[in-house]
Amino acid sequence: MEIKIYTMPACSWCDKLKKWLESKKIAYHEIDLTESDKGRDKIIEISGQMSVPVIEIGNEVIVGFNEANIEAAIKVEKEKNKE
Repeated sequence: MEIKIYTMPACSWCDKLKKWLESKKIAYHEIDLTESDKGRDKIIEISGQMSVPVIEIGNEVIVGFNEANIEAAIKVEKEKNKE
């Protein structure tokens, strides 16, 4: 399972998301939008906006830090990977 998070350095919600994922021992790949034009284009494509953080878990895209939605998406992705 791959989790991608799109972030910006001055984003407090991005920091909270990273700390939360680390506390749960959940691996993620971070794309810093200040260093990636492709990352900026990608979040607009998948979310329709330029807000961060954006979390991509499988086919699920979550805008903002919402623990319940993130946990649900991780659970769905883990179930898919069992099949």
